[in-house]
Amino acid sequence: MTATLDTRAGAPVPADTDRLAASDRVIAGLDLPTGPGFAVLDPATGERIATVPDLDVDAALEGVRVADELGRTWASTTSRYRADVLRRWYDLLVEHADDIALLISREMGKPLAEARGEVVYGTDFVRWYAEEAVRPGGNLRDVPTGGATLLTRRASVGLAVLVTPWNFPLAMATRKIAPALAAGCPVVIKPAELTPLTTLLAVRLAEEAGVPAGLVQVVTTTEPAAFSEAVLRDPRVRKVSFTGSTAVGRQLLRLASENVLRTSMELGGNAPLLVFDDADLETAVDGAYAAKMRNGGQSCIGANRIYVQDGIADAFVEGLAEWMASARIGHGLGDRVDLGPLIDDRAVASQGRLLGDALARGAEMRVGGTAPDGPGSFFGATVLDRVPADAELVRSEIFGPIAAVQRFGTQAQAIERANDTPFGLAGYVFTQDLDRAFTVADALQTGLVGINQGVPSNAAAPFGGVKQSGLGREGSAEGLEEYQEVRFYNLARRVTD
Repeated sequence: MTATLDTRAGAPVPADTDRLAASDRVIAGLDLPTGPGFAVLDPATGERIATVPDLDVDAALEGVRVADELGRTWASTTSRYRADVLRRWYDLLVEHADDIALLISREMGKPLAEARGEVVYGTDFVRWYAEEAVRPGGNLRDVPTGGATLLTRRASVGLAVLVTPWNFPLAMATRKIAPALAAGCPVVIKPAELTPLTTLLAVRLAEEAGVPAGLVQVVTTTEPAAFSEAVLRDPRVRKVSFTGSTAVGRQLLRLASENVLRTSMELGGNAPLLVFDDADLETAVDGAYAAKMRNGGQSCIGANRIYVQDGIADAFVEGLAEWMASARIGHGLGDRVDLGPLIDDRAVASQGRLLGDALARGAEMRVGGTAPDGPGSFFGATVLDRVPADAELVRSEIFGPIAAVQRFGTQAQAIERANDTPFGLAGYVFTQDLDRAFTVADALQTGLVGINQGVPSNAAAPFGGVKQSGLGREGSAEGLEEYQEVRFYNLARRVTD
């Protein structure tokens, strides 16, 4: 059967005028410099909302110099001092939560309710590392043969270059900046050119909280390759953290190898979501919707391949299709909007291409498959059933609101299909059998697994992937260690009679 998504009004819900005006005031309050630069667009309308400086390589290297000089003093401060500054930053972010949410919705497009959720999620990293800063690690142990004691301690790794994506403009920034500052590192951060405004506001609030002005350098540029080539070859840089595609991650890893930099790489995903016959149907449908539709499907841990066991498959597809058909499309600042625009028209074109390929190979469309008329980068929530294994969207990140369902018979078959990918960021398991839940979770070749839930990420958890989905972890205590070097001192002990 084929159904067309009901957008209710037949066109995207427009922005609430009061919220739109409020977001304009937030943007004006950034006091961006006038002159040449590049445009930041509202993806729901295609309209320019701001112009930010298009910095060149010389400006980026000057940022490296300033941050490095200030970083020497910052690294010498006490962990309690850094913790207190981070806590004040957290308090200011919470105080300005409404402004930040408006800005996220305006430049990225996600519905305001989701933007508010990102503010809670993103600020929690700052609170977490305000608490973690005073626990820098280290230990004391005796040499097994006697005669000496080994003292290990952790120290700042040095200047950290952070490269963040557009899909979570606050959370991806705070998840990197907060542990870097907690460890004593100066920072040069390059936000995505599509969504730089949230980072600019967050860093401004950090400076109000007591982070020395210039310690966190924000480089806005339309030349990311030139930025990386120059900055990662600078000997003052000792760390690079990147979130983005595997292809770009490989390039950065090659550059990082020249100066043997510490690296953290959160790269592409192709998350499997497994629903077994014994799953609670309502929990599975709700969880799959959350895992698929968070941020309009534009999430690296979004459910990319949905595998459903034969016995529950018909009911699951029907339930998911009902959920997806009810998604209200519109401007992120509109009333009761569930699905905002995709980030740009290229993303819309990608959804159309992936959908067409799957249908041509035999997939069955249950709901959706349309893009509303008019301006803005919108694409309707879509459910495909019986997607063939050779469809392009099975092998690549969909990064949009297309739910691709495949069916399976046995547990072994599900695990084999789930692991049949070079990527390994996230996975999901829905079952009421505790033994199966852990058996399957252990068998999945992923860095994190959501069991009977669709949103597994948390500031207290180590986030990261395996295989070609990356290196290192963000969040939790492990996230702080990514910005630290381990040193040990061998203390000789005099042996006396």
